[in-house]
Amino acid sequence: AVIMAPTRELAMQITAELRDLAVFMSGIRVVCLYGGAPIGKQIDALKKKPQIVVATPGRLSDHMKRRTVRLDRVQTVVLDEADRMLDMGFIHDVTRILDISWVYQRDPEEITVRADEQNKPDILQYAVTVEQTDKVAAMARIIRQEKLERVMVFCNTKGMVERLTKYLEMEGLDAACIHGDIPQKKREQVMARFRRGELPVFVATDVAARGIDVDDVDAVFNYDVPQENEYYVHRIGRTGRAKRHGVAYTLVADYPSKMRLDAIAKFTGNDVKPAHFEGDTLVVDAK
Repeated sequence: AVIMAPTRELAMQITAELRDLAVFMSGIRVVCLYGGAPIGKQIDALKKKPQIVVATPGRLSDHMKRRTVRLDRVQTVVLDEADRMLDMGFIHDVTRILDISWVYQRDPEEITVRADEQNKPDILQYAVTVEQTDKVAAMARIIRQEKLERVMVFCNTKGMVERLTKYLEMEGLDAACIHGDIPQKKREQVMARFRRGELPVFVATDVAARGIDVDDVDAVFNYDVPQENEYYVHRIGRTGRAKRHGVAYTLVADYPSKMRLDAIAKFTGNDVKPAHFEGDTLVVDAK
């Protein structure tokens, strides 16, 4: 089987889950192929003839060009987060790997996991109205007042991720970030700190955060209102996992952002409660 994922982090998470499952199945080998890691070690792993290859499209394409991987006996192909993979510009790599297999494939299946009332996470959602210049201070105020020990913060761009991390550090918070331009080794170090509970504030773009699986995130902050409805669902879904209570705060500093968040709430069916600060106190507005 070949499983393709849009990001290194998601590929690594899938591999870890598969290896946990393979503990109960003798002789099953799984290899993970992604960019930013030494290709020599990956070639050595491929020589052991794994039954399952998990990969990002770009690195799998590299191995195909080197002829270090053979796909002629593949029986099953899985595209995880297929829409995101194509949005990220992997269309040519995916097409080359699959040999336009969606035209010729037999009995394809699309699997969409939708929330129902039984598994819908318990997440309180707030739209916090603040001035643009007050967004960082407001976030720091909420983190301290609510005694939040592990939070994820989302921005729409890599540049904003970098700037916000520095602003949060200036507010006295221990913050670190990941995005697509940060070297893989550093990204893994930051994620490891967050998973171990050593990093209170983790800042990321939507794409970079794919595949980060941590159950006990106290709260999620949307520093920027996301550009797509699905991004909002993915973001807030980082909290309230494993039947825990979660909180999501979206900072709204202008009318277009408010309109965008209102549209997201309507489309996704989420109850987002308006709130604002009176002095240092966060007050939930009466609807």
